[in-house]
Amino acid sequence: MKPVQVGLLGIGTVGSGVFNVLSRNQEEIQRRAGRGIEITMVADLDTARAEAIVGGRCKVVKDAREVLANPDIDIVIELIGGYGIARQLMLEAIDRGKHVVTANKALLAVHGTEIFEAAHRKGVMVAFEAAVAGGIPIIKALREGLTANRIEWIAGIINGTTNFILSEMRDKGLDFDAALKDAQKLGYAEADPTFDIEGVDAAHKATIMSAIAFGIRVQFDKAYVEGITKLAAQDIRYAEQLGYRIKLLGITKRTDQGIELRVHPALVPARRLIANVEGAMNAVLVQADAVGTTLYYGKGAGSEPTASAVIADLVDITRLHTADAAHRVPHLAFQPDQMSDQQVLPMSEVVTSYYLRVRVADQAGVLAKIAGLLANAGISIDAMIQREAGEGEKQTDLILLTHTVREGTMNEVLAQMQALPTVLAPITRIRKEELA
Repeated sequence: MKPVQVGLLGIGTVGSGVFNVLSRNQEEIQRRAGRGIEITMVADLDTARAEAIVGGRCKVVKDAREVLANPDIDIVIELIGGYGIARQLMLEAIDRGKHVVTANKALLAVHGTEIFEAAHRKGVMVAFEAAVAGGIPIIKALREGLTANRIEWIAGIINGTTNFILSEMRDKGLDFDAALKDAQKLGYAEADPTFDIEGVDAAHKATIMSAIAFGIRVQFDKAYVEGITKLAAQDIRYAEQLGYRIKLLGITKRTDQGIELRVHPALVPARRLIANVEGAMNAVLVQADAVGTTLYYGKGAGSEPTASAVIADLVDITRLHTADAAHRVPHLAFQPDQMSDQQVLPMSEVVTSYYLRVRVADQAGVLAKIAGLLANAGISIDAMIQREAGEGEKQTDLILLTHTVREGTMNEVLAQMQALPTVLAPITRIRKEELA
């Protein structure tokens, strides 16, 4: 049988991994797919670099639209990234009746509804396993493996850069700036790490998982996003003393009021498996009604781990592209006419528990005033540490863990606490997730 012909747009870190893994494992992949899969055209602005990678094994062009115009190309792999030209090329490929594989989580999180609707109209597939958690097959698990389940919540460490930084802060006692510099020196962080450290990258991925888990449209604009730049080494130490570790989590949860969709640092009990995911590794925890808790762990980035997911999508499309479009796995797991209109909750309506670090004057009655404000709002204290002031010191840290409360209520209480004359610095608030 004639091999499936693939056009590759962008042959950078991931693209070169796709080309090399597909070439190296061609025989094994063909045995799984039922026919050969060949990259026959590559488009990249740096044609010299592209030629060096492909070594004359396929045609290299500078203009991506040459690939789209080739009637022999069955599948287009989009690895350009970003929202601009990548979106245009993907929609053009779909309009020409070509299937698309992409690792572009940012594009899908922001424009996924438009893209999936276009693909549905044309009867083609858009596959995106590589868009979330690199080589971990979490999209396939959510769309297919857990299809019998009512998914209750997902919590994931889905950005390796921030997890590496937090591991360095914990292991070496570094502050955030020093840990970031280490990450950049070792290649775990980009020269401009904003998308990673501010939580945007994780929010893109959480948005996609939320849509698949709950059958809602992608709604990145509704996500609450908070990064790790304000975390202090002392908070990581205090969390350890209390039996917790701090992780940047992407969380999405089904509630009676709506869907939670949020990314922020969180205290996680040290006994949880996900709390022990260190370095640049990723992990996703899924809670579902029938199977219970499942954990997916592995490399969330890198050339060949991400290529593994891209090629898995190529194999899926190769197997299914001759099937009736109505009988394929829907892009977001639920049939397009069965999508839910459940709303994403504003952060003020989310109910969770909290870690508070309050810098206070070392004098009598301070704790009583703070505890009184919490009690008046119906907020219970779960645990507390009061650091003894050193000799000659006139201020100290008061550490509180609370039971669950609505975020809007906590915001009001924090404003009241901050106004106390005995509170000497901005209060640090980190959410706490038991993940039970």
